[in-house]
Amino acid sequence: MRKVTPEQIAQKREEIINACEQLYQTMSFREITLKEIGSITSFSRPTIYNYFETKEEIFLGLFQREYDRWNEELAAILDGNERLSKKELAERLANSLAGRGQLLKLLSMNNYDMEANSRQELLNRFKQSYGQSLKLMRLLLEKFCPDMNATDIQNFIYTFYPFMFGIYPYTAVTEKQKVAMKEAGIDYVYQSVYELTYGCLIRLLAVREHLEK
Repeated sequence: MRKVTPEQIAQKREEIINACEQLYQTMSFREITLKEIGSITSFSRPTIYNYFETKEEIFLGLFQREYDRWNEELAAILDGNERLSKKELAERLANSLAGRGQLLKLLSMNNYDMEANSRQELLNRFKQSYGQSLKLMRLLLEKFCPDMNATDIQNFIYTFYPFMFGIYPYTAVTEKQKVAMKEAGIDYVYQSVYELTYGCLIRLLAVREHLEK
């Protein structure tokens, strides 16, 4: 039997994650099955089990990849600027999330089930990517907000990261939801990912000229 190299394993895993990503554009987590994923890959559904044991593990791999992509943008902000005002930092962070709709969509899911139904080694890899985003955010705040002490930075992170879980549901509103809110008499103000995120960041970073308006 021909030995499979680590590179080939990584390539197969990536193909499975790509298939999941493609389906996730038009289907919900509940609707997507291993059979559906296998139908748009180059190998059979049983072969998927050589790389992922559950659907949740595939979504966790997609989730990890989305964090990795966001981390690249955070690193680019950190390394590509000598100095930024708090307003400029808020703008760049808001822009970075405005382009990460899939990350925000995954954040809005039930992450407890996703993590509980994944093997420890895969969960560890995901947490490394998540942890890297926390590290980069801390470095950004230390570099561009020197007036923030360690407690300020910790409070920022423990407010902003939970806030991200709610961005997608508040900005990706379906027509059905709009009708329901109208019928319920809810005067809802629709905002983009950028607008919602920027507004939160301005307040967390205490950009005075905005808070005084």
